Amino acid sequence: MKKRALGILLSTGPDHPDLATAIGLSDAALQAGADVYLYLIDEGVLAVEDPRFQRLRDSGLKLFACAYGAQRLRVATKDDKATYCGLVVLSNIVSACDRFLALN
Repeated sequence: MKKRALGILLSTGPDHPDLATAIGLSDAALQAGADVYLYLIDEGVLAVEDPRFQRLRDSGLKLFACAYGAQRLRVATKDDKATYCGLVVLSNIVSACDRFLALN
């Protein structure tokens, strides 16, 4: 039986309440046994440093960040905090997930 998949797009910065929403939804979905894909874009890439993501990644969260947005906002991409990629990956996430939420 195929696992359910949830995709989340976060485009707001770390000071916006959407970050806590994305983290809470991701945590709940992972605990329910779903695959969770979180894509950070625009100011959302600034949240890649949030330490709560590592715990979620250890629980199975697949974390992606827009490489162009990270470059534009001078976010270091030479670490393993996220997979830095382009919009083709976002398109694949949208089409592969049972549910997709955009927080912006």
